[in-house]
Amino acid sequence: MHMEQERQHIVMLPFMAQGHFIPFLSLARLILRRHPSSTITIVNTPLNILSLRSFLPPDDPSYSRVHFASLPFASSDHNLPPNTESSDSLPGIDSLALLMLASESLSPHFDRFLSSLDPSPLLLLADILTSWSLPIARRLQIPAFTFSTCGAFGTASFSLLWLHLPHRLHPESPSFHVPGFPPSFRLHRSQMSHYMRVADGHDAWSTFLRRQIRLCFSSAATLLCNTVAEVEPSALRLLVEICQLPVLTVGPLVDSGHRSGREPGIGVAECVEWLGAHRPASVLYISFGSQNTIGAAQMMALAEGVEASGVPFIWVVRTPAGFDMTAEFEAERWLPEGFEERAAQGRRGLVVPRWAPQVEILSHGAIGGFLTHCGWNSVQESLSRGVPMIGWPLASEQFYNSMVIEEIGVAVEVARGVQGDVDARKVERVVRMLIQEEKGREMKEKAARCEEMMMAAVAEEGEKMGSSLRAVEEMFEMAYAMKQDRAFEIGTKPKNGVE
Repeated sequence: MHMEQERQHIVMLPFMAQGHFIPFLSLARLILRRHPSSTITIVNTPLNILSLRSFLPPDDPSYSRVHFASLPFASSDHNLPPNTESSDSLPGIDSLALLMLASESLSPHFDRFLSSLDPSPLLLLADILTSWSLPIARRLQIPAFTFSTCGAFGTASFSLLWLHLPHRLHPESPSFHVPGFPPSFRLHRSQMSHYMRVADGHDAWSTFLRRQIRLCFSSAATLLCNTVAEVEPSALRLLVEICQLPVLTVGPLVDSGHRSGREPGIGVAECVEWLGAHRPASVLYISFGSQNTIGAAQMMALAEGVEASGVPFIWVVRTPAGFDMTAEFEAERWLPEGFEERAAQGRRGLVVPRWAPQVEILSHGAIGGFLTHCGWNSVQESLSRGVPMIGWPLASEQFYNSMVIEEIGVAVEVARGVQGDVDARKVERVVRMLIQEEKGREMKEKAARCEEMMMAAVAEEGEKMGSSLRAVEEMFEMAYAMKQDRAFEIGTKPKNGVE
């Protein structure tokens, strides 16, 4: 389909979390790669705009085409600590529901911003968790698509679980069926976050998430999904059936490696130098993401198991769950006595407080595996570099991401959640298996095949484009049709389709 070559304006509205900022910025880069004359405006609160800008340095090819607009927000008006504008700055997960509900207060400010644009933008790309913006776009006759920063299976599972809370129908059963899934499919209660397990449909979590999911499914014209069609084909078909929307796959949207504004616990050069002293595929990288941590007893067991395995490691540590995650990490308090000193001997291990350059670490040839919380950004960063995983999901859709990568054969799950016992001997066995044994080598081969599929999805050779680049083209075609040709009424759903 011929499309106008004139400059077009797209507005993006991510949820207030760094884990959402990264894929939105990566999507902006992907769009501008195909349509370099377009302009993209990313809208958020003032402190989040500062964070977003730090991910887009002046030497980035997209720098001149990505703009930012801030909306007023006072966290203290919502019983949040001062200057708390993202989930990353919360003192703990308990405050996340307050932030989610507070995010809806941006609605009148976003309405004024969107109404002020002249000419009106070609398209609004809203986060599923900012679906409160969809009725605003509909009233202004602006095409509105939603974007899930998760994978297809994670999006489908997370949505259906919050909409139906099916575990409440069988309170005595450890496992249960999820409406919308095949009859044989069952989930275990351990594959739910604490807030989902105790939800009753009227709590703050249910109130916010159900409202956003329902708005997404009823008011979006299309759903973009941060996955690769060839990696999640069956989950993609399931997602289309569930949401009754066209689904376009635009992944993998991974961190470009640009530094954020935070101070890392280890610099890139120091990290690369340390890894350079180790054999290829011999080091285990351990990280639970920027917002997560494990329990104190679990941390001790993990340390004991990793040390007993004899496998070299880089471990990004945070204060355990139940304590202030923003506090300085005290190795002598939270790790076995002498652990850090023994790890330093002969470069056996590297304990890094709070944050490390994950993209550079996973890209290094010395890395043989990744023990991860199974956040979707981390999963894609690992697979796009051919690194197999050990799963330890902690919250949200991470449990369902763990299921996907186990099914694909690129991961094995070692533990779940921040509560419950962790067997140090199991940790030892699984780490050795991944790094040193034949099964681990087989997982590496499968991860390498996933890497090939992911790279092919965003590859371009002449007129031949990968599936995710084709999805970007279809996104533009649909938006043009809605905006100019009026082929679709704003707010109604085109025929289901999967790119």
